[in-house]
Amino acid sequence: MHKKKWYKRWWFILLAGIVILFISGAIYLYYVAIVYPPKVPDTTSLTLERKEISPGVYTIGENWFRKSNSGLFEMYTSGKPFERGAINGKLSKELVQRQEDHFNEQIRKMIPSDFYLHFLKYFVAWFNRDLAENVTEEDKEEIYGISTSASEKYEYIGSNYQRILNYHAAHDIGHALQSMALVGCTSFATWGKKSVDGTLIAGRNFDFYVGDEFAQDKIVAFENPDHGYRFMTVTWGGFIGAVSGMNEKGLAVTINAAKSGIPSASATPVSLVAREILQYAKNIAEAYAIAGKRKMFVSESFLISSASDHKAAIIEKTPDSLSIYESEQDYIICANHFQSKELGVSEPNREQMQNSASVYRYNRVVELLKQVDTNTVDRTVSILRNQQGIGNADIGMGNEKAVNQLIAHHSIVFEPEKLKVWVSTSPWQLGPFVCYDLQKVFAMHGLKADREIAEDSLTIPADSFLTTIQYQHFVRFRELKERMRSGQDIDADSLVILNPGYYHAYVLAGDYWFKRNDFQKSQSYYEKAQTLVIATKKEEMYIAAQIDLCKKKKQS
Repeated sequence: MHKKKWYKRWWFILLAGIVILFISGAIYLYYVAIVYPPKVPDTTSLTLERKEISPGVYTIGENWFRKSNSGLFEMYTSGKPFERGAINGKLSKELVQRQEDHFNEQIRKMIPSDFYLHFLKYFVAWFNRDLAENVTEEDKEEIYGISTSASEKYEYIGSNYQRILNYHAAHDIGHALQSMALVGCTSFATWGKKSVDGTLIAGRNFDFYVGDEFAQDKIVAFENPDHGYRFMTVTWGGFIGAVSGMNEKGLAVTINAAKSGIPSASATPVSLVAREILQYAKNIAEAYAIAGKRKMFVSESFLISSASDHKAAIIEKTPDSLSIYESEQDYIICANHFQSKELGVSEPNREQMQNSASVYRYNRVVELLKQVDTNTVDRTVSILRNQQGIGNADIGMGNEKAVNQLIAHHSIVFEPEKLKVWVSTSPWQLGPFVCYDLQKVFAMHGLKADREIAEDSLTIPADSFLTTIQYQHFVRFRELKERMRSGQDIDADSLVILNPGYYHAYVLAGDYWFKRNDFQKSQSYYEKAQTLVIATKKEEMYIAAQIDLCKKKKQS
């Protein structure tokens, strides 16, 4: 009896200890999750109200927001950091809130379980526990200003300020956690003898996909800060970072993800490093110095195109190292692997080159540039829209090894020495590329009436692919793929009929029939996929493993 009571007492102590640990952990995570906004001495900008001068066209003083005939939203903001942010939020309030809706809808699709979503909330809070310490006061104030216009319906996730701040690290977290299956961007620049008039030209595809809705409301933002240089970026509601942009000194920045390990905590988001370069650097040397003083938690390449240097270079940065790659040719290409002597030989980079689509896409751009004696803006757009593989091979629509993977959030072309920029319109990079002259935009003194500010005569027409039956087939292919992923019954054979050159169409069809226990049909699709151009080693291994599994299932 005494022994039984002893066991009961220890079980009670153990249970109490578990409860205490759980409660302590919850309290710890709760307080870690709290991120207090910066103290701003002057918040009078919160009393400002936007004025609607035409349907959907808003102004606050010399600041303005409108939707162009191209479908792109355009916004101009100026002033001190908090003031800029508050005005940004007021002008684009609907987009700030809609973008958060789209973001959370996509998270819901990926993680439908309420339990895991609740867990994810605390994981992100723990992961980003040091985020605020690695963001400049200026950026925190601007983010705080925008957050005052964010929706109140997501407060169960965190405060408005905390959520908007954390969204700036979403690209980095997704990059780190998905580095084994990285979908990559492609960028390049030409100058000197490789450009038609010797001028510097740079182009890039931003292949960042968070659902179709996320890419609908692109904003071409023009910012006039109280310190630093004026600049433009292609962005979305609530986001002040830079993924593609150019400043008034003719310095353009684009970012390309590289192979990263899984970090233990966040540091400065890549997009905020790129934004700081845009705001405070006028040449490659100054951009390099800014990149060097910020700690990042993922590996990234920054393609810096500089009018003052009359060339482009790639700054390569990891959480521990910094290097620069400069081409000996009159062109430079950036995919998703490092090229400098210091970082090009690293083990993670060698793995990336061997296992991903990065080297293939790099070589394809080399091939396309060799097909033209001199580059132009129109030819740059043509390269960014190219869907073929090496040797102009048909590798299917949507293949990650293509320069144009038909998922781009946006595509962009810069002429830094002329301060002109071309931005793609939907869908992806297939719609017309609209041109903005930064000298003219920054010379404006407000918007008195609704009018187009793009240079209509310099618009690059839509891709002729949009008028083809192949485009209609690809749209249908995507619809079927989405229905399949949501668990619906489909005509799986149509996947390969609609996109016959794409290995992944056969993989999807194989997966569909495998789940329905038709292992003979499934195996035949997997085997066909093996004969086509497969994007990554991981997918090659998956296909081979599924074929083996089909054989075993048929024998059992």
